[in-house]
Amino acid sequence: MSRIILHCDMNNFYASVECVMHPELKGRPIAVCGDSEDRHGIVLAKNYIAKEYGIRTAETVCNAVKKCPELVMIPPHFEEYMKYSRLAREIYGRYTPLVEPFGLDECWLDLTGRCKGEQDGVRIGNEIKSIIRRELGLTVSVGVSFNKVFAKLGSDLKKPDAVTLIPKNGFLSIIGGLPVSELIGVGGSTGEMLGRYGIFTVKQLSSFSKGMLGQMLGKCGEELWYNANGLDISPVTQRDPETVDKSVGNGITAPTDIESRDDVWRVMLGLANEVGHRLSENGKRAASVSIQIKDNELSVKQWQCPLECPTQSPYMIAKQAFRLFCDSYSWRRPIRAVSVRAINLVSDAEPSQVSFFKNTAHVINEQSERLGRTVEGIRGRFGDEIIRNAITLDKSKLPRHKIPNTLPGGVRK
Repeated sequence: MSRIILHCDMNNFYASVECVMHPELKGRPIAVCGDSEDRHGIVLAKNYIAKEYGIRTAETVCNAVKKCPELVMIPPHFEEYMKYSRLAREIYGRYTPLVEPFGLDECWLDLTGRCKGEQDGVRIGNEIKSIIRRELGLTVSVGVSFNKVFAKLGSDLKKPDAVTLIPKNGFLSIIGGLPVSELIGVGGSTGEMLGRYGIFTVKQLSSFSKGMLGQMLGKCGEELWYNANGLDISPVTQRDPETVDKSVGNGITAPTDIESRDDVWRVMLGLANEVGHRLSENGKRAASVSIQIKDNELSVKQWQCPLECPTQSPYMIAKQAFRLFCDSYSWRRPIRAVSVRAINLVSDAEPSQVSFFKNTAHVINEQSERLGRTVEGIRGRFGDEIIRNAITLDKSKLPRHKIPNTLPGGVRK
């Protein structure tokens, strides 16, 4: 039985959600932007009207305004984007339990055995498109094909609000002339290397030697050959994009340079509070911690070390992160950005070996985790700001708008 895979991509997602929240913005050029005063002054998303002015994602707010003086700039509201992402997945779940998120705004759906063939897949794609528009006020482009790679390619071919079929029979007649960069997995450097060998289109890639691609790009090269020839067999894996996988991290770019250890500790403790919250939510403990420091000349350094015992305590995570920072950072330059990440995660139900000689660390960790659970309970009832570490009351080094990190396995709330 041939597989029927859909890829649903909500159009201009952040900007579209903002227009649903603020109908008065419809028909105007808008861009969701980080706060330029917080040094996040880039365009995170834009609508089609802004795109017509040449505004691009990731360009500076300053450049965007030069292109379009009447541009409406909106700060991000990630909680709302998460909400609409969940609502969309609930709609997809009416058709199949096999829904695999790819970021907040994209999902693969496996309809194999739940529809009668490709044309039935197109019908369901149109049905989903209509429901998303009616219930959420958003538009979605849907690709229908026999594997994940071509389903995603289909959703990219026609935007906005379209359904595109790439059939199993004769697919190269539809996509063969497309630039090879349209295939998932072909980034800028890979595209440049392929171009040096005269590979510019999907058809050229499909007819190139698989062995030579393997020599050029390793396993990735062979995988691209399989993808171009319609041989992708990767499954659609049911998962929640908010599920923790391999790590949980949180980071910020400071509004002004950080120039003292006290400020670093304040920032790390604030970041670790969110990391601990996510670990607790997902029943995980961190066995190690990783930090990343970016100085004011944009040089990045990263270090990691084990924790004395697995923990989800924000204080214990921040304490080890700060100790690692003090041991590693030379202070040749002030600091622009700080990230703290919990790594080597284990289930909090998994027993940990208690050392006879280091039992004190386990006792301190248990006490710290117990305090953390109490704080979590209070925040759950009365809000995140109801109880905080006193040292984090000084927000001078924290941005006004939270910019969550995209994590392996999902997106931080």
